[in-house]
Amino acid sequence: MPTALHYAKLRDMKLVYVVEDHDVIRNGVVQYLAISGYEAVGQKNIEEVRAAFEDRVPDLLIQDVMLPDGDGFAFVKEIKQRFPRLPVIFLTARTEESDRILGFELGADDYISKPFSPKELVLRIQALFRRIDESDDSTDNVFSYKDEDNVLMIDDNEHILSINGTPISLTAAEWRIVFYLASNAPNLITRSQILEECFDYSFESYERVVDTHIKNIRAKLKPGSWIDTVRGYGYRFSGKKA
Repeated sequence: MPTALHYAKLRDMKLVYVVEDHDVIRNGVVQYLAISGYEAVGQKNIEEVRAAFEDRVPDLLIQDVMLPDGDGFAFVKEIKQRFPRLPVIFLTARTEESDRILGFELGADDYISKPFSPKELVLRIQALFRRIDESDDSTDNVFSYKDEDNVLMIDDNEHILSINGTPISLTAAEWRIVFYLASNAPNLITRSQILEECFDYSFESYERVVDTHIKNIRAKLKPGSWIDTVRGYGYRFSGKKA
């Protein structure tokens, strides 16, 4: 019979949902995560994971794309509207660059193609939670930036960004990029630096992912023009500290 200590340990574990219709893959990932110190729960379709969200919101969603009752991309788009800062890793056989770009456009923190190494998956998860924990432990407070007509506020403790007093909803990945660029202004930041500092990987094929995130960020950070492109090199935060 489970003890009070058992339940206390479960409360301290990161909860991970693994949405995968292939029983062997799903059960294998759940078991590997469990022995790695996570509370992992598997769901075989969108109906099951949608019901699970009504019971508990996980600390991380690992999402397959091709499912018998729907599209994983569409489900992540739906769930991100409710929980924009929920970390998401796509784990899928869809390997085309256009699919990977779409996954990141939807706010994914990582995109892992099948076949995959369970050990690499866990390392990616550990890196993701480490970035989140380090950001949560920040002792900085509120930063204010301005352009000619607008004021952008970054509250590093609460992870809140606003422009002229209006809150802007960013995904976890978008937040890391904006904060990293703003913290290093007015320095030029390369795509490789953003990948290494904000995502813990630096593969050249992922550099377009940075461009996708920047495109999404720019669409949200209006009014004002806050991020300049330095063609052929990278990006620079153009706001001035107020």
